Amino acid sequence: MIYGIACFPSKTIQDMANTFRKRYDSRYELIPPHLTLMEPFELSPGEEEEAVQTMREIGKSIPPYPLHVYKVDSFHPKENKIFLKVDRHQHLQKLHQDLHQSWLGDRILTQKEFTPHITLCQDLRDDEHFDVLDQLKMTMTEETAYVDRMQLFYQLDNEAWTVYETIHLTGKEERSE
Repeated sequence: MIYGIACFPSKTIQDMANTFRKRYDSRYELIPPHLTLMEPFELSPGEEEEAVQTMREIGKSIPPYPLHVYKVDSFHPKENKIFLKVDRHQHLQKLHQDLHQSWLGDRILTQKEFTPHITLCQDLRDDEHFDVLDQLKMTMTEETAYVDRMQLFYQLDNEAWTVYETIHLTGKEERSE
């Protein structure tokens, strides 16, 4: 079965993203707005609980972190995907790194460079892509919200994603004295 790991932004950020996703994201109905922490990977039947346990161990070492959305960007010309760019906070980077260095990282189907983002639009024609990108850049507002959990998702036969388990981030912030 195919799995993925992501975190959900705040309702404010989700609502902002959905304003555009409804119209411009071909996968709008398959999954809510999210930040992918780990690209799709395969687990054999019975490995789900081991994956959850690994995620819990990682979650114990990562404190909640601010998810700061600060601009609209695009992956063009590689692909016609428009997204909200997310700051590379140190805890987000560590969470991504720890997940990929665990045994789960060996199961990823297609490796991609980590660009923290929340997808707004995808699968647009070139002309539409640039029109929408310009429009979004003019209307974008910055938002910040704390993320205190990550989700393990699995993919259904209709390609929709559903949450298998939610894992809280309970690490303590290191304080320098």
